[in-house]
Amino acid sequence: MERIGRIIETPACVAEGAAFLAEVEPRFGHALDLTGPLPLRRRKDGFAALLDAIVSQQVSVAAADAIWGRLKAAGLTGPRKIMWASDEELRACGLSRQKIRYARELASSGIRFTALREAPTDEVIETLIEVPGIGRWTAEIYAMFSLGRADVFAPGDLALQESARILFEMQERPSEKALRQQSEAWAPWRGVAARLLWAYYRVAKEREGIR
Repeated sequence: MERIGRIIETPACVAEGAAFLAEVEPRFGHALDLTGPLPLRRRKDGFAALLDAIVSQQVSVAAADAIWGRLKAAGLTGPRKIMWASDEELRACGLSRQKIRYARELASSGIRFTALREAPTDEVIETLIEVPGIGRWTAEIYAMFSLGRADVFAPGDLALQESARILFEMQERPSEKALRQQSEAWAPWRGVAARLLWAYYRVAKEREGIR
């Protein structure tokens, strides 16, 4: 466990992290008062989780759900099936030429997903970003939600940047580098800080809409 740190497995883990954050940063306490209890947001790990992330890139949620539904119906959510399928079959499910390439790159990567469960987070992220089509944000989200790593943050996420700007009353949205540095103070619960900032983003935007 020392190699991989704390794993978020239950809502109680999230609540523990939220209580820690509220203690070290009063603004987080204020945000929690508005958001209420934070979601667990655990997902399955493995090839399908990353293929789903590739499918979801640069399309609406509805479109991604539709494409994923067609892939599942066609039985094309495993690495061997992706490698055996023709471009025409994958295109019929809604994948673009570029996403077909990314899916095949992932399928042929040889990543041992069970081994990632025991690997240090930095190693997980470096392994994943070697695959074309998987950037640092996708790798961090995978580590956070599919592997449950409690101390992973995704500072390149625009909603996290905007939420931090509002909560911490910044004049401008922080850069990825600046937010990554700021998040160091929230260790070892940066994954919960991300959940809180996402939840606060929704509340803050609703309040802006009312005004």
